[in-house]
Amino acid sequence: MPATSPAERDALNDLLRRTGARDEQAFASLYKATSPRLFGVCMRLAGDPAEADDILQEAFVTVWRRASTFDPSLSSALTWLVTVVRNKAIDRLRQRPSAAHISDVAWDAIVDERPGPAAEAEAGEAYGKLHACLDELDAQQRRSIREAFFGGATYNELADRASVPLGTMKSWIRRGLLQLRACLGA
Repeated sequence: MPATSPAERDALNDLLRRTGARDEQAFASLYKATSPRLFGVCMRLAGDPAEADDILQEAFVTVWRRASTFDPSLSSALTWLVTVVRNKAIDRLRQRPSAAHISDVAWDAIVDERPGPAAEAEAGEAYGKLHACLDELDAQQRRSIREAFFGGATYNELADRASVPLGTMKSWIRRGLLQLRACLGA
């Protein structure tokens, strides 16, 4: 996915914010500006143009309904949009009778939203700290957190995969998230 400049990122954030206020022109502009990139994400996940088109359409319906929940202090508009598309694709893939494990998808290869040099340095430090903190977790906690938050797996699915009771899985993830919070806050 091509990198976005700080100006483009700010413009997309504004369009998504205005879409949340039910501005139809902003929504049309947001669609025009982002749909080619998001269609590419859909294609990588679905592998079929017709299905990718359906996923994209469902995603933009969700964007229209949920844009008011967008918070630019938490993520950029493009990241928020890719998350909506990814979640719609996961839902669609799970509906397939012979659905492959969603965790086999290379999620890191889907989004490529490179910031400018200053933001990149700052983000690189935060990214490095997150990975260092993740590396401090127990291997099962680390794997479970990654599959839950980056792969979209539910607690039940994770418990089944690890052959542990549901309560155990919930405890692993909760303790892991508490350790991450403590590590990242330090």
